[in-house]
Amino acid sequence: MNMKTDITSFGEILIDFTREGNNESNAALFAQHPGGAPANVCVAIRRLGGTPAFIGKVGMDMHGAMLKKVLEDEGIDVHQCIEDPNFFTTLAFVNINEEGEREFSFSRKPGADTQIRMEEIDPATVQNTKIFHCGSLSLTDQPARSTTHQLIALAKASGVAISYDPNYRASLWPDEQTAIEQMRSLVPMVDIMKISDEECALLTDQTDPQQAATALLAQGPKVVAITLGSQGALIANAAGSRVVAGFKSKVADTNGAGDSFWGAMLYQIAHCDQDLDQIDLDTLEQFTRYANAVAALTVRKHGAIPAMPTAKEVSEFLDHLDQ
Repeated sequence: MNMKTDITSFGEILIDFTREGNNESNAALFAQHPGGAPANVCVAIRRLGGTPAFIGKVGMDMHGAMLKKVLEDEGIDVHQCIEDPNFFTTLAFVNINEEGEREFSFSRKPGADTQIRMEEIDPATVQNTKIFHCGSLSLTDQPARSTTHQLIALAKASGVAISYDPNYRASLWPDEQTAIEQMRSLVPMVDIMKISDEECALLTDQTDPQQAATALLAQGPKVVAITLGSQGALIANAAGSRVVAGFKSKVADTNGAGDSFWGAMLYQIAHCDQDLDQIDLDTLEQFTRYANAVAALTVRKHGAIPAMPTAKEVSEFLDHLDQ
């Protein structure tokens, strides 16, 4: 891979089986949606016009083949989406309540995504990108945990900006303390990160988003975003912080909202031709407003990847609001 991509995203890609009511026999119906936070971020960036690459592992099964094809059809570089005949593609079963919030149950014992090894990965995929992005689900099991740390070290040595979205899923960890230790272990290594307001205490011991952002910045990241649900997002850097209001939207499914938000932020950062520590707070506020619009459009539809908007749809949404 010779051409530099906007982002290389590493981690899980999986099937979200999302509850969609019952049939005439009262049996639960689940719709098959492609998902997984790092893959979702890739799709968000691609639909906005960016050039993402994905590193991960799926099983050599019907689910893995479907997932790889979805990314290929989106125009995402998948030459490092590895198919392994020895492990099954991870599955997630998602129940959505009346408010659109999600409850997860995973089939991952182990899932193929946890079995990726550094020696399987082409270093150029990380070296030839503007931003390397990862989450925390790759930290739940070995060998993916060690691979995550090795890829971050490679990115840092190559002068690549490092993005991190912890994305806490309690059922994938043996206990909360292990999750806290592992999720916090990456914070000093990254340049830009996102958490949700619900994850503030897990990552910083602070429940207030402003205090949590301050605590994270003190550990090394140059830019921190904290999503606040329907209230929008807080964006912070060394110059201060601002809460950027969200947009009202009829919620069908919140799955993928945070990933679409973060994909939009990373897309804009990759295209602004400035180092992270040179981007002023006014510009970050503009980026956050755009990312809030992307998330507002995403929650209107079911599924994560199928719901991601295009740049044209986001532009039309914002133009209509500004009239």
